[in-house]
Amino acid sequence: MKKYLFVMRHLPHLTSHVQEALDQMLTTAAFDQAVSVLFLDDGVFQLKTGQNPHGMALKNTAAIFTALELYEISDVFVEAESLADRGLLTDDLILPVRSIPRADVNALMRSHDVVVPD
Repeated sequence: MKKYLFVMRHLPHLTSHVQEALDQMLTTAAFDQAVSVLFLDDGVFQLKTGQNPHGMALKNTAAIFTALELYEISDVFVEAESLADRGLLTDDLILPVRSIPRADVNALMRSHDVVVPD
């Protein structure tokens, strides 16, 4: 089994990029691989509560993130500075996450066999 880290950096609902990364993440987990997710930069908005993408052509990806647990994806990380810079707290997010400082991001990446950027 390999350890995969998916790094999510993009805003939700602007392109299909987030949906494609989610599909890849769930497929990887379905094949019994260890999957973790790290949200950086504007990617932290993907987990913000109260999203309303109605009127946009894309799916509500926030709803899909709540299914991560069904795929045994429980290692969900956010970079603390990305949250703070955007005025968010972990309580503002739809999932329980582990907040890590920017200084620990490289070590997290090195602890995985494969890093998949979005």
